[in-house]
Amino acid sequence: MSKIQPVVAARNIVKELGQGAAMVRALKGVSIEINPGELTLLMGPSGSGKTTLLSILGCILAPTSGEVSIAGETTEGLDPEGLADIRRRHIGFVFQSYNLFPTLTALENVRLALDVRGVKYSETIVRAETALREVGLGHKLRSYPSRMSGGEQQRVAVARALASTPSIILADEPTAALDSENGHAVMALLADIAKAESRAVLAVTHDPRTHAFADRILKIEDGQIISDERPADSSDNVMRYDLNKRRKLNA
Repeated sequence: MSKIQPVVAARNIVKELGQGAAMVRALKGVSIEINPGELTLLMGPSGSGKTTLLSILGCILAPTSGEVSIAGETTEGLDPEGLADIRRRHIGFVFQSYNLFPTLTALENVRLALDVRGVKYSETIVRAETALREVGLGHKLRSYPSRMSGGEQQRVAVARALASTPSIILADEPTAALDSENGHAVMALLADIAKAESRAVLAVTHDPRTHAFADRILKIEDGQIISDERPADSSDNVMRYDLNKRRKLNA
């Protein structure tokens, strides 16, 4: 049987921030692989390096040393424009604060992410509608963020990431601004999305309630991965969380 090719592979990643006496080594030789078909959680205390690692895997920051490959493409030696190109083609982002434009509808917010990637206008409409229906918001296409709950706004953000058909979705504290029920709904949705054979989801989180939805949990401390675990029965936990209920959440 052929070995599964990781969507993201990082080798000996070191990241130094600042200079001279103020220099801090945020990452100290991190090596990880993120496989398709899985929801992976990255957990650790404040200052552990998880946000820095997420930024490097997302091609926002370049490592001081080490190598990252996304969908088989190395980022080594790329300038900011080259990193941006890989971001556009392979990476979707979901943020804690949703980052939606308040003057745009749900459909327009998702369309805009496709427009900046150079997708044709007619195709942006089809793909944006499809993504919003996939996250259970087909009835909210023309709603503005102010008319949506926090859970609905986060699902728009997930649809925006999903519409670009990324190789990996990177989520930064996706449940931090949500109550328990909506947080569970968003994590269950991300777990569903991660099941695609050619896609992975990596979420940075402090929230222990997310454990049940994870295929894998990485823990980072002081710039190093200290554990790599696979929770038992995570798929059964997700299946028990009713799909129709979580897609109809209103609060």
